[in-house]
Parts: sequence; C-alpha cells; structure tokens
Amino acid sequence: MFEFWTGSPDLAVYGFLIRALIVYVYVFLLVKILGQRSLSTVNPIDFIFGVIIGDIVGEPLSSGELPLGGPLAAAALIVGLHLALTVISLHTPRFRRVVEDEPIILIRHGKILKEQMTKAKVTIDSLLMDMRLLETNLNEVDYAILEANGQISVIKKSQYDSITPQDMSIEATNKGYPTVLIEDGHIILANVNKVGTVDWLRDQVTKHGYGSYKDIFLMTMDEAGQIYISPQEKQGAQ
Repeated sequence: MFEFWTGSPDLAVYGFLIRALIVYVYVFLLVKILGQRSLSTVNPIDFIFGVIIGDIVGEPLSSGELPLGGPLAAAALIVGLHLALTVISLHTPRFRRVVEDEPIILIRHGKILKEQMTKAKVTIDSLLMDMRLLETNLNEVDYAILEANGQISVIKKSQYDSITPQDMSIEATNKGYPTVLIEDGHIILANVNKVGTVDWLRDQVTKHGYGSYKDIFLMTMDEAGQIYISPQEKQGAQ
C-alpha cells in the first residue's frame, strides 16, 4: 500500500504520480522557506544548491526501487545548510564575501578597466552585448559593475539620467549598432573599412588627443557617427 514511499522494483504508475506530487509540494515548501529569487538573478551558490536538490529528489522519480524518505531527508539537510549560510551572511559582512563574490567595477568614470575585465573574464564582445541588452551607449556610462549574480549593472552619467530628446520634443538621430574600430591597441581593419579608412582613423585618434592607436583600449563608433574611446590602463593605475 505504501510502496510509493518505501520503493519497489515493480512500482505502479500511480506510485510514480504520487511521488511526483509529494516531491513537487516538498520542493515548493523548501523554496518558500528559503525565499523566492528570480531565476534570472540567481547567484552561483543558489545555482549549485538547485542542481544538488534536483539530483537528490529527482532520482526517486526515475527509479521506483529507491525509498522516498532518504532523499527527502537529505534535501532537508541541504536546505538547512543553505539557509544557515544565508542567515550568517546577512549578519556577518566578512563571511558574506566567502559565500558571495564582491562586485567588480569594469568601467569607472567612463573608462574601461582592462585589468578588472581580465580578472572577471569578461570580453569586449560580452561587455558590448550587455550594453545592448541594457539599451545603453558606452558614452553614457559612468560606472559598469559586474554583480555577484553575474549580471552587469550600469550607472549612467548625470546628464543622461533624466531629460531625454523626447522630453524636449527634439528629433534625435538613431544611434544604431556600435562598430569596434580599435580593440586593445589593435586596429580592426575589416570594421574600419566599413566606415572610413586607416588615415581617417588616425586623424580621429589625433583629434581626440591620443598620440597613437596603441594608446587606446577600445574605440567604437555608432551609426550616428558618435565615437567612444577608452584609453589603455596604465600599469599600477587604479
């Protein structure tokens, strides 16, 4: 009668259905105890927790021979440990840095920090993708921070915070897709040829106060002709 709980090599279909119902309600209650988080903002510890719990409670759903009590007890222990870590982190800032990574500043005052990008293993392409997802132009960014959950947040420069061209009834030119012209001191020739020539690029570099393109970490230009430049980070500079 209680084979759905104790397990059986010949567990009937209704037994699997009862197990699925029990596991669903059990996991639902565990999530309620821990506090719900958006899946898009889950941090690495929560991700590991989810994988372990899924593996523990998922196996009895695929194998009718396993008893259900053991996996549910193990899941409860994992939840207790996870909850304890969360509570300790809330009350102990130093311990919090063991559980959660400290945010990493990738852009400070509009300048891309190459060493921090390397430390965070964030590529230029990845950074530009996040800027597009945030519908933000690099020229508007004061700070960009890699948060503990792996997402990049942006603090815009003050002049871009409130008033927009629409507020002023001004017709603005679309910025379009930004093209990378210089990356880490190297000219991206294929992209430069789409918008101008190498001589034109050198003139732009000089016009913006740089002696050589090697002094530039990243240079982009959007379809409206707006140029963004972040210089190479000097050794030892913070």
